[in-house]
Amino acid sequence: MEERIIILGAGESGTGAALLAKAKGYDVFVSDFGSINEGNIEKLNQAEIPFEEGKHTENLILNADKIIKSPGIAPKVEIVQKALAKNIAVIDELEFAYGFTKGKIIAITGTNGKSTTTMLTYHLLKEAGLSVGLGGNIGKSMAGQLVNQDFDWWVLECSSFQIDGFVDFKPYIGILLNITPDHLDRYDYKVENYVASKFSLFKNQDKEDYALIYTEDNLINANLSKHQFSSKIFELKFENIPYEGAYANPSGIIINLNEQRHTFSQDLLTIKGKHNQTNAMASILTSKLANIKNEKIAESLPKFKSIQHRLEPVGNIHGIEFINDSKATNVDAVYYALDAFTKPIIWIVGGVDKGNDYSQLDAVSTNVKAIICLGKDNEKIKAHFKSRCPIIEETQSMQEAVSMGYKLSKDREVVLLSPACASFDLFKNYEDRGNQFRLAVQLLEREVELKKISQSC
Repeated sequence: MEERIIILGAGESGTGAALLAKAKGYDVFVSDFGSINEGNIEKLNQAEIPFEEGKHTENLILNADKIIKSPGIAPKVEIVQKALAKNIAVIDELEFAYGFTKGKIIAITGTNGKSTTTMLTYHLLKEAGLSVGLGGNIGKSMAGQLVNQDFDWWVLECSSFQIDGFVDFKPYIGILLNITPDHLDRYDYKVENYVASKFSLFKNQDKEDYALIYTEDNLINANLSKHQFSSKIFELKFENIPYEGAYANPSGIIINLNEQRHTFSQDLLTIKGKHNQTNAMASILTSKLANIKNEKIAESLPKFKSIQHRLEPVGNIHGIEFINDSKATNVDAVYYALDAFTKPIIWIVGGVDKGNDYSQLDAVSTNVKAIICLGKDNEKIKAHFKSRCPIIEETQSMQEAVSMGYKLSKDREVVLLSPACASFDLFKNYEDRGNQFRLAVQLLEREVELKKISQSC
């Protein structure tokens, strides 16, 4: 009798898991409490996988041998709790996909910086000519890709939600960049539960594996001794030089590995700011563990383009830089963004507040010359910064926010969208917010250019 697998959630990961399960001969059924997009419906129909949307039919789901759920579905959801009560295994798409790859896994987690580190690591391995796949919380589903192709290496961005679904998943290289309280509603509002989730990335590693950890992060440093490691720990640092690992100083990124030192100039990096030095340390050290030569890494680093919505340059009008950091949906991410610039900043901030403590930004907000609040409720932001910033404006229009930013700025200054908040009050998601920012800058560029032409006639 075929093993029956139920997929809860038909997003990118769920649909990918369904396609892989079908290809491997399982009896598959997909259930999504919301609506399934047309592209995924087409994929399910082509593979002859039955599905339902707008409901979870309990008697169908609880008849499963195994459930693969979307990371966004909390373990406390009633249908998941009922499945667990019946001793039905509930796992994540990455856990399922792991059982069908022969490749080495590079798994990257942290509250911030995951996407940049994942993309930079993938870029360096790809440029070196390695067989490498990209997946996890970014790009295409790992399971979906395994239907047609396996890779020698997989670079996977892993959220805490995905890590919570791991049972046997074992990364050859696990990377922990930082931990800042986030998503605490998922962890009983206990930061220690969130920390434990991040550290569990390493729980299945053995002596042949590597753990790359930024040990100067406060929460990581405070909790490191509480966790057991069977793998080799390589530290990422700024203050003290690790015997083996990576560190950064004003001249560059230095890798200490196998009693050899490898130095890469800061000028090679296209990503700026101290937090991106941590990301670069992790990516370069990983590349060295994958036996990539220094010359190839040095050649590839300047070719890397920053990811969308993460300190992404989207325009320059009369010397004024416009930077899209829409993915900065918490205070910690904004801290890194503000710290990345020495020029005066016109800061566009706001949205759905997630319990933000804006005092964490006091040390890096001294070069903010004006604040533009973009959201429906800006009172908390205004209350905190009214005595620290001379100019605070408000709007609920992205186009108006960009126009305000331009009028308030001068040559060699920065208009930075770094919201510190979720986007759902005015936008579909952070991507929509970032795309609208980019479009508004493009429209402003055109307007300024047409005005210049008309004045010269």
